[in-house]
Amino acid sequence: MSDRNISRRNLLAASGAIGAIAASGTLGQAVAGAAPRVDADVIVIGHGLAGLVATSELAAAGRKVLLLDQEPEASLGGQAFWSLGGLFFVNSQEQRTAGIKDSLELARADWFNTAGFDRGVNDPLGEDYWGAKWAEAYLNFAAGEKRDWLHGLGVRWVPIVGWAERGGQLADGPGNSVPRFHMTMGTGPGVMEPFEKKVREGVRDGKVTFKFRHQVDGLITSNGAVTGVRGSLLEPSNAARGTRSSRTKVGDFELYAPMVVVTSGGIGANHDLVRRNWPARLGPVPQRLVTGVPAHVDGRMLAITELAGGRLVNRDRMWHYTEGMINHTPIWPDHGIRVLAAPSSLWLDARGKRFPSPGIPSLDTLGTLELIGQSGYDYSWFVLNKKIIDKEFVLSGSEQNPEITRKDLAAYIAMRIFNSTPPPVKAFMDKGVDFVIKNNLPDLVAGMNQLTGQNLINLDDLRRQITIRDQQTENPFTKDVQVMGIRNSLAYSGDSLARTAGLHRLLDSGSGPLIAIRMNILTRKTLGGLQTDLQGRVLGSNGQPVRGLYAAGEVAGFGGGGVHGYRALEGTFLGGCLFSGRAAGRAAAAESA
Repeated sequence: MSDRNISRRNLLAASGAIGAIAASGTLGQAVAGAAPRVDADVIVIGHGLAGLVATSELAAAGRKVLLLDQEPEASLGGQAFWSLGGLFFVNSQEQRTAGIKDSLELARADWFNTAGFDRGVNDPLGEDYWGAKWAEAYLNFAAGEKRDWLHGLGVRWVPIVGWAERGGQLADGPGNSVPRFHMTMGTGPGVMEPFEKKVREGVRDGKVTFKFRHQVDGLITSNGAVTGVRGSLLEPSNAARGTRSSRTKVGDFELYAPMVVVTSGGIGANHDLVRRNWPARLGPVPQRLVTGVPAHVDGRMLAITELAGGRLVNRDRMWHYTEGMINHTPIWPDHGIRVLAAPSSLWLDARGKRFPSPGIPSLDTLGTLELIGQSGYDYSWFVLNKKIIDKEFVLSGSEQNPEITRKDLAAYIAMRIFNSTPPPVKAFMDKGVDFVIKNNLPDLVAGMNQLTGQNLINLDDLRRQITIRDQQTENPFTKDVQVMGIRNSLAYSGDSLARTAGLHRLLDSGSGPLIAIRMNILTRKTLGGLQTDLQGRVLGSNGQPVRGLYAAGEVAGFGGGGVHGYRALEGTFLGGCLFSGRAAGRAAAAESA
């Protein structure tokens, strides 16, 4: 696709986003004129992880900060609270203890081969120019001070390093060559905990003021610089964390500061915006999506900031998961939970045809999403058995991992080693609408067809595919790439201990019952966003900083408008919020000195 076509589509997408907000009466126009007052040194929009980190840096430097968010205090920490807390480190103590040989050079090769930067990497006006520079900086951070910095703040990790996005292609293809996914003790809340503490200390010391229920509708500009924000005061809300809060307006506000930092997150809960920006390379726009983020992740600030002069890049790049299950106890609308599976489950399209590589659990999220798109359906199937689900299933989210969230490492290790069904997984087996559990294959196929209301799965064909796969387990050698992947996984002590079932026949009577799970496409991350330089300053279409305007976190593509390129290595989203939030906070503090 040519740059010209990309630009045309991007322009149309931006126009649609701005028009949708304007039509709802919520978009404040950027206006000229001198600010009549100064209410703070810096205004931060968004109290998620990136906003907390930026605010903590500003407060530490003695700056007066207003921290705004449209949600009530109960949702402090934003989307990060609900995460599994995975962090990407390079050559960490945990890796070395496990005998994993990692290096900055290997990680850099993996990152850039995975990202596939191809939009003006060497052109200062290119969409990938700053994303690639952020990638270099972040890799140095992940291989350098990142772990020591967080460790000094009291953050700790599960000693078993996870192996996400394993690739499944050649060595110069996408994916992690080695395990790098470090799950935080305390999951997502454990990552945000030290920064929430610092911000609350700033409130106590009079340096930080929370402004909950402040929905920003526009950025105020004066002489080409951002000098404040205007918006709607929303009625007080006692909505529980993650649930939808009221959008009833009770007043207006204007606040002024010489600098504004936008940390408002992505578009994952705005299905209209997801569909509007869906790239043709991933196949048809899915008719049905489940949502992996709370309803407040609406993408409003992208269009608002663009209207004030910020440049949006790579808006067609997004990271949605292919292993989404409808939550039996939803917290937000269309709430889905992602399965972090190891490589043993058989992955089939809607017609029951086995996907080729990389359509194997844990190998390549975006590659599998393309395969699903090519299938003509917007869902797929896992077929497995109880032995596999007990050992291999981890559900994404702090609430789905109570042992780690409460920092009970002993309970977590015992459960993984002794292969007991994790209670959250058992709850889905009992109540999940996407599950079919039967004692034999004919009944399983009948249940799959009944669940979808279509007779797409043929019993004889599925039996043939499983039988020929099972025959590949009888020798220490094989031509089946999935069986190779299982053996590769079992060669890593961490997976063998806690994450991969021993190689066996799927139809073994002692490993049952059989399980089929309808897997839905689950929205999650925005990989493009506001283009920023390495200080977090938002750039305009001319490549120059918009004075007084910074951005960090998902709204900035986790740095530079797209630090991940087309696809991510995992454990890099929270890390991107940490790194870009810190950079923007420190730079804004220095500029406001």
